[in-house]
Amino acid sequence: MSRQTGYLRFIRANLPFLGAGFLLSFLSSFGQTFFIAIFGGEIREAYGLSNGDWGLIYMVGTGASAAVMVVAGGLADRFRVRSLGIVVVLMLASACLFMAFNTAAALLPFVIFAVRFTGQGMTSHVAVVAMARWFVATRGRALAVASFGFMFGEATLPLTMVWLKTMIEWRTLWIGFAGFCVLACFVLYRLLRLERTPQAMAETTQSTGMDGRQWTRAEALRHPLFWAMVPAVMSFSGFGTAFWFHQVHFAEIKGWSHLALVSVFPLGTLALSLSTVGYGWAIDRFGAVRLLPIYLIPYVIAFILHWYAPSLGWTALAVVLMGIAGGGQTTLLNACWAEFYGTKNIGSIKSAAAALMVLGSAIGPGLSGWLIDIGVGFEVQQLGYAALFAFAALILIVPTRRALAALAASS
Repeated sequence: MSRQTGYLRFIRANLPFLGAGFLLSFLSSFGQTFFIAIFGGEIREAYGLSNGDWGLIYMVGTGASAAVMVVAGGLADRFRVRSLGIVVVLMLASACLFMAFNTAAALLPFVIFAVRFTGQGMTSHVAVVAMARWFVATRGRALAVASFGFMFGEATLPLTMVWLKTMIEWRTLWIGFAGFCVLACFVLYRLLRLERTPQAMAETTQSTGMDGRQWTRAEALRHPLFWAMVPAVMSFSGFGTAFWFHQVHFAEIKGWSHLALVSVFPLGTLALSLSTVGYGWAIDRFGAVRLLPIYLIPYVIAFILHWYAPSLGWTALAVVLMGIAGGGQTTLLNACWAEFYGTKNIGSIKSAAAALMVLGSAIGPGLSGWLIDIGVGFEVQQLGYAALFAFAALILIVPTRRALAALAASS
């Protein structure tokens, strides 16, 4: 049976559960940087903010959402996706209304916190935890299919929103996003009428981690492997986000139009889609742990190319490499938490990792903007980021070998 046929059979056999993961991942777009940045100009104008003010507010709101994620993420271990997912999406709808109706600049950090926490944070977290828990032998493929919801949003929403803004006032659009979230709740409920139960099922349905046991979050946080993965988690989200956040500035210093730069982004989305499918298959075939130390290599090369890029073609290649690495980030890390530490407490363990990811996405734009202000060119920063990605990959080699030994001993 071909890989393509295997994927199609897998999707048909698990369509309601994969559909729920896809939908939750898509809805998380409303709290993602790529989406909020579309309205950055309108937000700055509405509240009289400079670029620095907006960046600081974004960093504060996102940082606060990371802190709350540590506590709230554990709810995924206690409640069904059908219940928790719907509550989280309704909270996301409320956050969209908060964005639409708020007129006070002082409340804007709370608005950003609300959309980032419910969107990028909890909605995507619930989707990932559901896939990691519901699927064991096919976990990689499940994570890959669900992540296509985010990719679909990334591919379709920016151009759609730019077009809609020419006809509809931006605050009205956010009211529409809230209504869409409410309608999505009915779809989620329909998809999960016969939900696979996370806690009501027997303990034997939970897959174990290293040493053949279920790890608690406290145990995972004391384990060296968790902290060996932190540089990869934070640097990928932090400085990948920084590149997208400062894309206008990057185009200016390269002497290109913003439209020309944006025109190569779909190549990255296409590469991300193909890479996600490939990594999903590879995880199920070889295991996530074996692949972990290599997935950042394309990111290292990409950021060196961003620094060099004498023409747009070189940056187009870099964007493709970013997409290839993104497929690993989307699937590998989420599969690794389950492989390393088991699925019983995957929600609380994953929430700690998600908080670090969100924190990275808060630090990256703020730090890079500050470096620009003090005279460290954004092009030069790309070399520093490439070195950091290389370091993050290297320090994973020894811990993952030890993890493989622990997993083999328990099998």
